[in-house]
Amino acid sequence: MSPHETLFLENTNTVRIKEINNNQLVHLQILDFPGNYSFADAAGNDAGDADKLEGGLDPDKVFSKAGALVFVIDGQDEESYSEAIDYFLHLAKLAYKSNNRLSYDVLIHKIDGDSYLSDDLKIDCRRDIQSIITDELADANLPIHPSFYLTSIYDHSIFEAFSKITQSQIPQLPFLENLLDSLIASCGIDKAFLFDVVSKIYVATDSNPVDMATYELCSDMIDVVIDVSCIYGLKGKGDALAYDADSASVIKLSNDYILYLREVNRYLALVCLMRTDSYAKSGLVEYNVACFKDAMSQLFEAKSKFTAKGNSTSSKSTSANTKSTRADSSHDQKADN
Repeated sequence: MSPHETLFLENTNTVRIKEINNNQLVHLQILDFPGNYSFADAAGNDAGDADKLEGGLDPDKVFSKAGALVFVIDGQDEESYSEAIDYFLHLAKLAYKSNNRLSYDVLIHKIDGDSYLSDDLKIDCRRDIQSIITDELADANLPIHPSFYLTSIYDHSIFEAFSKITQSQIPQLPFLENLLDSLIASCGIDKAFLFDVVSKIYVATDSNPVDMATYELCSDMIDVVIDVSCIYGLKGKGDALAYDADSASVIKLSNDYILYLREVNRYLALVCLMRTDSYAKSGLVEYNVACFKDAMSQLFEAKSKFTAKGNSTSSKSTSANTKSTRADSSHDQKADN
């Protein structure tokens, strides 16, 4: 979706649930809440009313199994900063009470336009909001350390922020970073990203610092490859995504660098930035990339086996619980009779 198309998006007035299952690494459920949402407070209420109070959900049920709380502050509405920060602190207290392992991320959004013509203004905004929230959390004795991001729909900052948030929810991240570190060391690659093709977020990268310009180049390369494939590579497949096991591209830049893309599996792509000299031994690069893909396949296979084993155990537990519930229901019916 292009930035101008967001003008036609409806406001979030109800809780929206979005399932993200683009690849084998990212399996997320996103609950999108309105900015003025009021959670239920079951204290002093009957058990039957605990789930709903003024249209609110029970925070224990929402946060107990959650992995991250992402809070968005309108960076252009300075008058509502204090109100937004108070609401975040309220949510943080509820969330920490239900789940002390939760991660917290604050997106200071709409950092663009005439209000933020210089980087200094953006940094000042983040520093002010971060300082207030940190002090308030300390005063409330909450051992919470949120991450803060400056985001906008007019650049890649929103994608980079969600890339880091998503990475915090991937248990295999250290393994993926080690794989990418080995790859760049073996091939003389400057930077390597493992991208989710659909969302354009990177689920992993090597341990070198991320440069925004490099990330934008690599992200845009995916669009170029898919756009060209839509014209020449679909072969009558209709509306299918123009990305498959044969997807690959090498683009030579004007600054003696090369952008390199290879398919890893369905919806995952390896995108690298390297010098032209490093790609002179293309056979070595292709061999190491093949080894990387093989290691990823082994990871996915092990993950699938672990998930299948967990589902089997869960199914047995559910079956036992179902029998117990039915027995209780039968007992209640006999008592009623």
